[in-house]
Amino acid sequence: MRGRVFFKGQAPAPKSIRMNQDAVCAAAGGEPVYSEEIVLNPDSTLANVFVYVKAGLGQQRYPAPATAVILDQHNCRYVPHVVGMQVGQTLKILNSDLTFHNVHAAAKINKPFNLGMSKVEKVKTRTFDQAEVMIPLQCNVHPWMSAYVGVLEHPFFEVTDSTGGFELEAMPAGEYVVAAWHEVFGSMVQEVKLAENETKTVDFIFTRR
Repeated sequence: MRGRVFFKGQAPAPKSIRMNQDAVCAAAGGEPVYSEEIVLNPDSTLANVFVYVKAGLGQQRYPAPATAVILDQHNCRYVPHVVGMQVGQTLKILNSDLTFHNVHAAAKINKPFNLGMSKVEKVKTRTFDQAEVMIPLQCNVHPWMSAYVGVLEHPFFEVTDSTGGFELEAMPAGEYVVAAWHEVFGSMVQEVKLAENETKTVDFIFTRR
């Protein structure tokens, strides 16, 4: 299953970010710097949309990958801004900046955490033991820093990029509810029926709320 996520209508103007409260951030950020709340591509597609199978997989179990998901603190931003991972998979949190950061995960289903990382603390890890879409992350030191983590029990998810595209690979035949989540425009779902070895195109179109 593949598709693209579009935005239709007049999008809000990008929000500029001032990083001058921290000299390291001000030097790293450059000008201009904008919020990643809404990243609208030139062809009206949306980046940073979390697309995932919400229902239809039944009792099938999928082991967590051995590879870690990387969340970096780089140039006083969380990179990537939206990321997906599986239950039990390792979230590897990096601090590439020469300043203090923290990662405050305001989980509601999983156990929340608040990790401080000095400029010499370069790696910390965490895992989540239950599915949760989405978990907001915030830096309490630099309030413009935010990100979101989607945690699922299966691997059928992807975050749209500069093409607005996504692909959910190797999905078995079945009837599914597929969801697309955006931090400003909300969530929408579509029902999708897949035959054996079928590749189906499913697009989502968000409008301003």
